[in-house]
Amino acid sequence: MTWIDDIDNAHARISPYIRETPVERAPGLEEGGAEVFLKLDNLQVTGSFKARGAVNKLLSLSVEERQKGVLAASSGNHGAAVAYAARTLGVTASVCVPNYASPTKIAAIRAYGAEVSLVGDDCVETERHARKVAASEGLAYVSPYNDIDVVRGQGTLAVELARQIPKLDAVFVACGGGGLIGGVGAYLKALNPEVQVIACSPERSPALHACLQAGLCVDVACEATLSDATAGGVEAGALTVPLCLEVVDRSLLVSEEAIVEGMRYLLGTHHTMVEGAAAVVVAGWRQVASEFHGRRVALVLCGANVSLEVLKSVLP
Repeated sequence: MTWIDDIDNAHARISPYIRETPVERAPGLEEGGAEVFLKLDNLQVTGSFKARGAVNKLLSLSVEERQKGVLAASSGNHGAAVAYAARTLGVTASVCVPNYASPTKIAAIRAYGAEVSLVGDDCVETERHARKVAASEGLAYVSPYNDIDVVRGQGTLAVELARQIPKLDAVFVACGGGGLIGGVGAYLKALNPEVQVIACSPERSPALHACLQAGLCVDVACEATLSDATAGGVEAGALTVPLCLEVVDRSLLVSEEAIVEGMRYLLGTHHTMVEGAAAVVVAGWRQVASEFHGRRVALVLCGANVSLEVLKSVLP
């Protein structure tokens, strides 16, 4: 089996439960002379790409494992995705979230029927606790990124992207733990090794960026950021780190001010509401747009789960 086969199979498996999200041309971002397209996975079920990996993981479990229930760790979007997948498939789910998790995202998890526990001040601490509880109670643990079935599920976005934008030259993806960019990059690189895969991270939470710079999994201090969906550290030994080292061509850091401008641009020009993590790719693209003259580029808008309070704070 190859990445193409694995991710194509995952796409066929999850298709009844997710949306194939559209792409949209972004002429206002083409001042550098590139063709720029937005992949609107902010329109995905649960409001983020995370549904892809969560559904694929639960469908990959045995009937017996699903009957016992699942446990996940999440800063919000993954938790909602696991809760959605569990409700859809008739599975019981519990989600551990860090203490800083957005109340809006916690409410979304509960709305899908999952039990929520607040644990830890960092997502790595939350993940460690959730793994321990899952092991002690005999539950399947659903990692937000450090799981091959989750990565394959996230990679299904690239199946659609390759069909929607032929002859793609580059893709910009926000990265937290690396599941999305790892899966998307693996699929696109398998189709065409010349495709550039560019990671975008907030300066205040550069965990995967630091791992890519160091060439291995490292611990790095993270601060609060508008890109809360990518915030926090990377779990020690995460399979996404070597995968991203293989498929990511470049890693960019963006400021909070640039994230705000990205959110404003998408809302004002495309009438598209996104969370900070989605605006990170717009900010990253604007840093290097002049280098892609004549190229065909996709910016992945990974989620739309922004609270009204945050949205009000970024509006001019």
